[in-house]
Order: sequence, then structure tokens, then C-alpha cells
Amino acid sequence: MADPRGFLKVRDRELPPNRPVEVRLRDWQDVHAHLEEGQPFLKEQAGRCMDCGIPFCHNGCPLGNLIPEWNDLVWRGQWSDAIDRLHATNNFPEFTGRICPAPCESSCVLGINQPAVTIKNIEVSIIDEAFARGLVTPQVPQRLTGHTVAVVGSGPAGLAAAQQLTRAGHTVAVYERDDAIGGLLRYGVPDFKLEKVHIDRRLAQMEAEGTRFRPGVEVGRDITWAQLEARYDAVVIATGATVPRELQVPGKALAGVHVAMEFLHQANAVAAGKPVEDQITAEGKHVVIIGGGDTGSDCLGTALRQGAASVTTLAIGKRPPQERPAHQPWPTDPILFEVSSSHEEGGERTYLASTVEFVGDDRVERLRVAETEYLSDGRRVPKAGTEHEIPADLVLIAMGFTGPETPELTEQLGIELTSRGLVQRTDDFATTVPGVFVAGDAGRGQSLVVWAIAEGRAAAAAVDRFLAGDTELPAPVAASTVALRP
Repeated sequence: MADPRGFLKVRDRELPPNRPVEVRLRDWQDVHAHLEEGQPFLKEQAGRCMDCGIPFCHNGCPLGNLIPEWNDLVWRGQWSDAIDRLHATNNFPEFTGRICPAPCESSCVLGINQPAVTIKNIEVSIIDEAFARGLVTPQVPQRLTGHTVAVVGSGPAGLAAAQQLTRAGHTVAVYERDDAIGGLLRYGVPDFKLEKVHIDRRLAQMEAEGTRFRPGVEVGRDITWAQLEARYDAVVIATGATVPRELQVPGKALAGVHVAMEFLHQANAVAAGKPVEDQITAEGKHVVIIGGGDTGSDCLGTALRQGAASVTTLAIGKRPPQERPAHQPWPTDPILFEVSSSHEEGGERTYLASTVEFVGDDRVERLRVAETEYLSDGRRVPKAGTEHEIPADLVLIAMGFTGPETPELTEQLGIELTSRGLVQRTDDFATTVPGVFVAGDAGRGQSLVVWAIAEGRAAAAAVDRFLAGDTELPAPVAASTVALRP
């Protein structure tokens, strides 16, 4: 452990300040100013990690990160050992340390009666320091097995599976339909949350290890799933859950009504210096975001940087509590009211708001909204007599995703689906087609980046066992594992 009395000497939870709002709204750079070794309170925060006997943070993290171990190593200034312990369970701490909501902190034992250890910030400080010191180097396999694997999808699940399988000695090719590798990390998460240099330098490591990347190839169209299966010894489906949840109300076909990812994808492409014709932009417009989750927050920050006249976020449900409710006890991951960096920057948030209709001639001009009423059977409906209209030149639907795109999968490969429309799989991530596996949101449903990496690692172990008869790759989760949330 770190300082045995650290949690008694340093009782306050301290994080580095965000860049000033008026400054960061002028660019797309990271809003955070992460801690560095020279800043003494990084050591102090790591020293707050206590000798709790049973580290529940291991269970709170789907990857099983060895959190107390690398907290201790940071406290001691042993950065090389710290990154080794971090990489032992997590391929991409530069991603989780920036965009994961940190369920590990909800299960921190110190969090029972004090603010939890700053696990997420310590994690990202370790990987940033490791890159700065040249401690992140390619791990080239000592021998090649002669087996080939195709990974379809280059988000966190696909990249984790690819890196693990490459290091096991298999020849791995990652297929991505977009023009650049990274999936939603590349085109879904704005730069102010995840600058793309973090993706690029990790991809450089993976290429040096032997992973091959095939951007701009859409499996199912440019090459069929059946052709892919015939060409490779194993296939990993890691396409994510990209089908957006629709809002079935009148006027949804009006111009100016878009799903969130259409807006974010274009904004990320422009931020990367790529041309986008007829870009959907919030500049000078009254923007309404339907959905109060992380995607809605990303839309808010993006719209503010584009110069929106106003931004209003509508959430259909009640405002979550600020303190852990009794029915979501420690060490579960509670649903709480959160203020993201984007919420700090501006905009209005409205709860118990049900969208009734998009109003306009050819283009949306207003939104008809009503107060949400909870019925006895749990359904949420617009309350009669509470309707009112708000201005809306641009509406972004950020209500989450229902599952993966599956028509080509079922037609070309005969993959079977669950009742939810997800790819059916066993506990070892195998689909109903021999030699074809699935990892991440395509089989799990919409989830967190940390779950995607965990499933990518576990699926890689299953593929390695299928190809070689046994495996030494770690398998942190089974496909049936559920999150620790009530």
C-alpha cells in the first residue's frame, strides 16, 4: 500500500483545475490540466489509498485494475513499475483515464465516509508520464503461430482484442469502415475530452507490434462477411452498438432534426482538418439536445464551441440525486446528478421534459414540450395540459443506441440474434457461427469504454484458445457478466 496514514493526513480529494471556460471554448483542446510528477498533491492523492483489506475497487472496475498496487508505486515515484501494473490489466489507460465514468471510485472503501481516492486521475497521470518517459514500447511476439484473425471494428473492444491477439503471435487485421482507425473514440468523442494524439500514438505502437489496419473498408459491402470468414481462421465482431434510439413523434422528418452521432462525427472530422460538405453546425442557432447522458454532454460542448445562440438539454426523467440514495448502497455504481465539463461551459438543463412534437414548415423551428408524468405501471408520458413551445433551429437526438447494425451479418453469415437485437453469444464470446466471436457493445449492448476493453481482452483469450487449444491471455470477464449497478 501507499502511506499507511495517508487517508488520515490528507482527507480532501483534490483534482487538477480545468482550463478556464472562456479560454477552452475557443479551441478543441483537452479541457483538463492533468497532474504531473512535479506537482506534490499527485503523490498525496495516491497516498490516500488505504490498506482496506479487500480492495472493492477491483470489483468496481470491469478490467480488474490493480489499483492499490499502482497507487502505491505512484506514491513511491516508481513510474516504470506503475505503468507495468497498469498495463497488466488495461491496454488503453489513456482512454479510460479520460472518458470512463470511473465505477471504481464508486466502490472505493475510503468513499464510505470520505471522498473517494482520485483513481481515474492517477491512472491517466501514470500513462501520460509513461509516454513522456518513453516507457510505452512495442511488445513484439517472439514467434508467429501462422493463424490469421480479422477484427471488424476499431473501437476500444476491437483494438483491445487485436492487440492481445497480435501479442499472442497471431496475424491480425483490423477492418474499419471510416477513413481512420478509432471507431467512436475517433469520430464520436470530441477532442476536448479525448485529443486524437492519444489514439495515434497507441496505433503506432500496435503497428510496430504487427497489427495491420484496414481503414475505409466496410465489411458487408466492400467485402462480404462470408468472404471474410473464408479468408481468416477466426473473426471478431466488434462493430459496436451504432443504431440510434429514435424518437417517434410528429415532425421528426423535418430538416434540422438529427441524431447526435451524425452531428458529432462531422464536428470531429472538421476538427481534424477534413472537409465536410453541408456540415451540420450549431453556429448562431437555438440548439435543443434531447437526452441528458454523455452523448448529450458531448453535443453541448461541441455546440458551444461552434457558437450556438443557445443550447437547451432536455431529459425525460427526474433529476438524479446529488448524494448516493439508500437503494444504491456502496459499493454499487449509483446514478447521481453530474456536472460535466461541458455543463460548466453553458447551456440550460431541463428535467421531466417530454418531447411532443417538432414544429415547423420544411425545417424545424420550435419544439412542443410537456412535463413528464410517471404512470403507476412505470411508463413515462407527457402530462396533459402542460404543453409549451421552445425555439429550436437545430435538434440533436442523443437518446442512446439500441444495438448493432445486423442485416448484413444475418444475411451473409447466418448469425443469430438475441431478442434485443444483439449478436447472440456464449460465455466465451462465441457466436452461433463457428470461428466467429463478438466483443463489446455488439454483443453486450450500449455500455462503457472500460467494459469494451475488458470484453475485447476476454474475447481475445477465447479466440486464442479456439486457435491454439489453450491460452495464456487473461480473460477478465465472461460474456454474461453484468455491471455492478442496481
